[in-house]
Amino acid sequence: MRHHNANRKFGREKNQRVALMRSLAYSLTLKGKIKTTEPKAKELRPYMEKLITLGKKQTIASRRMLESKVGPMAAKKISQKLAPSYKERHGGYTRITKMNRRISDGAPLAIIEFV
Repeated sequence: MRHHNANRKFGREKNQRVALMRSLAYSLTLKGKIKTTEPKAKELRPYMEKLITLGKKQTIASRRMLESKVGPMAAKKISQKLAPSYKERHGGYTRITKMNRRISDGAPLAIIEFV
């Protein structure tokens, strides 16, 4: 039974899932918009929302937490550019737009971007 197992596994071990989320968050932070599969985008949304909320605090501890989650370049962009632009907003920093399925394997694609 899968009671209380809400997270998607993506057929990967835990360390691979963590690396996947970090790389997706890093790419989204630097580019502002990425195209990925729909399940990955849906899993990335809460991860990214928590990072931006953490960046809004503007403390050394929050900066270090950001650096441990996405790396120094992305942490700098989140804390200096993204978080101040969402200062008055209480969540809902990202948008997922569904696209057509991928031709090769039929995977549902989506674009995730900042609002």
